[in-house]
Amino acid sequence: MTVSYTLEVADARFAGFSKLLFRWKGSIYKLLYKEFLVFSALYCFFSIIYRFCLTPKQQHLFELTAIYCDKFTNLIPMSFVLGFYVTLAFNRWWGQYTSFPLPDNLMMVVSGNVHGKDERGRLLRRTLMRYANLSSVLILRSISTRVRKRFPTLDHVVEAGFMTREENRKLDHLYSDFNKYWMPLTWFSNLAAQARRDGRVRDDIALRLLMDELNNYRAKCSLLFHYDWISIPLVYTQFLNPAKGHKGHELDMYIPVFTLLQFFFYAGWLKVGEQIINPFGEDDDDFETNQLIDRNFQVSMLAVDDMYQNLPPTEKDKNWTEEGFAIPYSLATAAEKLKPFMGSTYDMRMSTDSLHLQTVETSVTPRIHTPTVEHYLPVSAPSVTCHQNNIRGARGIQLLRLRGDSITPDLEVSECIDEEAGEGERTNEGTNLLPTAAADPHHCHCILTKTA
Repeated sequence: MTVSYTLEVADARFAGFSKLLFRWKGSIYKLLYKEFLVFSALYCFFSIIYRFCLTPKQQHLFELTAIYCDKFTNLIPMSFVLGFYVTLAFNRWWGQYTSFPLPDNLMMVVSGNVHGKDERGRLLRRTLMRYANLSSVLILRSISTRVRKRFPTLDHVVEAGFMTREENRKLDHLYSDFNKYWMPLTWFSNLAAQARRDGRVRDDIALRLLMDELNNYRAKCSLLFHYDWISIPLVYTQFLNPAKGHKGHELDMYIPVFTLLQFFFYAGWLKVGEQIINPFGEDDDDFETNQLIDRNFQVSMLAVDDMYQNLPPTEKDKNWTEEGFAIPYSLATAAEKLKPFMGSTYDMRMSTDSLHLQTVETSVTPRIHTPTVEHYLPVSAPSVTCHQNNIRGARGIQLLRLRGDSITPDLEVSECIDEEAGEGERTNEGTNLLPTAAADPHHCHCILTKTA
């Protein structure tokens, strides 16, 4: 089962890490001790052969071979390759965990949108969630050894209550060369559509919400299947007589401590990658798939059956009449009551002089001159019209020169018509003025004519 040690590292304390360092269950020692014993035995074997069985000439040849291997072994980027491999395996491990299909979101939607306290409504909600859990059981039987041992055949799935005999017959009679874990989700979709037609799902928005959550659930089942299908590509070696004076081998170590440590770390690193590359096995830290199945099935049935419209009475909370209230602390946590954090500069001290307000003169941005209308009109241009439909009750229009410009004398307002007052009424004839911004130039019906 999964080894949990989170409580032991909840607080950093003296020798806290050492308590984890010497644990056996789920440890690197348990994972690696067999390979470590084999490596030590092989080292002792070659050391005895070298020291007691070889002639001096053979020992010299062995030494030259060992020096040659030691020279070129350092050129192999072992740390880089192992680090990259284990990082990739860890990311894949976490991705598989986050892809585990949990029914929590789906059961909330089913409970809130498939209505009816009668037997038919209860049957619909329980069947919908049973189909969802059946799909996850089918996919986990395909990828997890623990689940496969628990449910070796579909008859065991039937006996566990995830599927009826008739559903098993339909599942078995549908011929497909591929995994059929998706069939119960198709039943879910069809049953939800039937519930919509019967009015158990009251509108299309609720049906769409059911389908969206179903698709999210199906996507996670599919992702687990593809994680199992597509694996990480599999793309991934010392005793000299110190009297000979070989460089770096002046000390004769009958027990090569650092060599054993080097093997321990490199082989352990690789072993960790081997363990987490497939978390659906039976290692100490593999996923507890059977417990997840039990939890998901029980919780989803409780949510859509026992919990359906089973609400506690709505009452006023304890602090209903209090404007400002404090949540109490226990004696063990009373010392933790601190002043609320208001921001890093909230309590910053400033001098008295710096608190006075003072007007600071800044340079004024030069005014941008708007081109006159004349710039946009050719010499012999026809009349230009702009409409004003929003003036109410005014016979004359308030006029104002364009900001930053003057109107060229040869361009005048020859006619301005208030559409509500009737066409033909002229105002401000012969002036070099244009309507104000307040008059909303988009709604002014003015005729600008070119004068000689």
